[in-house]
Amino acid sequence: MKSERVIMMADCQSFYASVEKADHPQHQNRPLIVAGDPERRSGIVLAACPLAKQYGVTTAETLGTALAKCPDLVVMRPRMERYIAVSMQITNIMKQFTDLVEPYSIDEQHLDVTGSLSLFGEPETLALTIQQKIRRETGIYSRFGISYNKAVSKMACDNFAKKNANGLYVLPREAVPKVLWPLPIRQMFMVGSRMERHLLRMGIRTIGELANLPLARLRQRWGVNGEVLWRLANGMDDSPVDPNSHQGEKSIGHEMTLPRDYYSMEETAVPLLELTELVCRRCREKGYMGGVVSVGCRGADFDHPTGFYRQMKLPDPTNVTMQVYDGVMRLFRRHWDGQPVRKVGVTLTGLVRDDEYQLTLFDERPRYQALERATDEIKRRYGESAIFRAVSLTGAGQARDRAGKIGGHYR
Repeated sequence: MKSERVIMMADCQSFYASVEKADHPQHQNRPLIVAGDPERRSGIVLAACPLAKQYGVTTAETLGTALAKCPDLVVMRPRMERYIAVSMQITNIMKQFTDLVEPYSIDEQHLDVTGSLSLFGEPETLALTIQQKIRRETGIYSRFGISYNKAVSKMACDNFAKKNANGLYVLPREAVPKVLWPLPIRQMFMVGSRMERHLLRMGIRTIGELANLPLARLRQRWGVNGEVLWRLANGMDDSPVDPNSHQGEKSIGHEMTLPRDYYSMEETAVPLLELTELVCRRCREKGYMGGVVSVGCRGADFDHPTGFYRQMKLPDPTNVTMQVYDGVMRLFRRHWDGQPVRKVGVTLTGLVRDDEYQLTLFDERPRYQALERATDEIKRRYGESAIFRAVSLTGAGQARDRAGKIGGHYR
């Protein structure tokens, strides 16, 4: 591996649950889960510690199901602000060993340590050093997949490092056919349950069978996405570890799972307005306006999906809430089929800077932008709950409940 890149994928074990155990040592030897509010739809298991998993508790199941399996569970409500802080602390620890650290999710990071080995030793030695420092300073146990690119290091981490006693696994290029190819296709990076069903119908059951399929056949079926799958199966990934990979947004959006089914246009319009306001506020904070608005909604039955996802071009780029909301409601009225709604989303794309744009005759954007920046400042100074639209205080509103949360979870 010395002649090519050395890339690591670091993953924190049961991250939310591990943070809670580190902060509450009295629960160290007890089965613990992190779950949403049991009074609402968000009452599902977000993370389960290894002790809880021994009772069969899994993520994404309902809190009631988890308690039925293990009545002695310690149930902690999520604290997203704390988890984000610990995640940033772990990233900063990694940056002490390499400046090439790319967060992949709140509990996963890619590291390019090619240039660090002369200072810190062999890849396994370096991974162990980082692992021990994270454990010592945060109480979090991390696992490391080590390989020659990002995709293979992630598969090494997910399929092997997590099962090893020391939490480490090295997968060199020459071992890919012997080690990765026999794995079921579902265990390949980027293959979810839906893609698995497509591949199984094609008779592709293992990563090796996909790797050895003629590329032309995959291109014919899925175009460029088919080539991406083929390259991943063959262990090909030239993408760099880029600390700035998440900068420069192409879209700003938000979605919301509702606590119950919404049946009418009138009540669904309320969370759509709240989402539009949130998206426009994020645009204003980042200095963007959007030229295209997208709206999506889904029903509660994911086995028999209902809903739509549609977009339209706005008359002019804007980040004014009511101007965007006009487009949102046009799309919703045009495409909603009257089926119950459980999830809604709003996104702005076609982003342009808000400090340079073409004025139009009777343009009201500057006046409304000044008004909304004033309400933004009130929320920044005094909290999300300092000012609401009146409709958010109705039974259909969700903004008041979400004001105390980060990413949909309590702070």
